[in-house]
This record gives sequence, structure tokens and C-alpha cells, in this order.
Amino acid sequence: MSYGADEPAVFRQSALYVTKILQGGNPSNTPVEQPTRFELTINLRTAKALGITVPESFLLRADQVIE
Repeated sequence: MSYGADEPAVFRQSALYVTKILQGGNPSNTPVEQPTRFELTINLRTAKALGITVPESFLLRADQVIE
């Protein structure tokens, strides 16, 4: 199981930050931005191998389920 920031969204956000700096913006005046989208991934194959039962309600909330 993994819960973390949506990587493509973080890369896009970083690119916008770099663009602001390359266009003459001062890095010290540019606010720090936090990720706003997170993803939950559950690996059912590994959970079953470890004897872990994942509740159905939890699986429904996951962004990605690996079977």
C-alpha cells in the first residue's frame, strides 16, 4: 500500500515554479507550494501473499488497485 502525492501533478507544479523564476521572478519572493492531490495505491497480490485482508470499503477509496 502506498499513499503519496500525485507525481505528475508535482512535476507540473515544479515546472510552473521554474517558469516563474526563468521569467525573472525572485525565488525568495515565490511562495512554497504544497501538493494538493494525493493517491492511494493498494497491491492486493502482495496483501494476499502476506495473509492480509483489505476491507472492501478501503478498496473502493483507492485510486489504483494492483491485482
